[in-house]
Amino acid sequence: DVTEIEEKEAQAKQEEQIMKEQELSNLLHEKRYLKALGLAISLDRPHTVLMVVKAILKEADGRKHLEENIVRLRKDQKEAVLAFLVTWNTNSRNCHEAQAVIETLLRHEAPDSLLQFSGIKSAVESLLPYT
Repeated sequence: DVTEIEEKEAQAKQEEQIMKEQELSNLLHEKRYLKALGLAISLDRPHTVLMVVKAILKEADGRKHLEENIVRLRKDQKEAVLAFLVTWNTNSRNCHEAQAVIETLLRHEAPDSLLQFSGIKSAVESLLPYT
């Protein structure tokens, strides 16, 4: 009977998820945006990533801070953000944040580097009608 083991594993995963949510909330409160972005991306939470981007842009010199944080992300994290912003860009409430992130990626990533991103072709095709 493995029911008890599976229940313990599910409970452990749930507790870990709660701990990460609390950590994310603390990072946002402390304005540690780079770590908050990384954690939200690792949790695969596009809406939370959007909230972090919005919080950064509300700061004084928000564009500059957004640029600093996006540039410091790993390639896989940038790919995830690119996938998220395709959806954000289709909504008029979130399109400005999406455009700010796109601008940062286009300014700081070489074209050859951008072409290496997974899903770049479909992302560009999806972004064109709304951009």
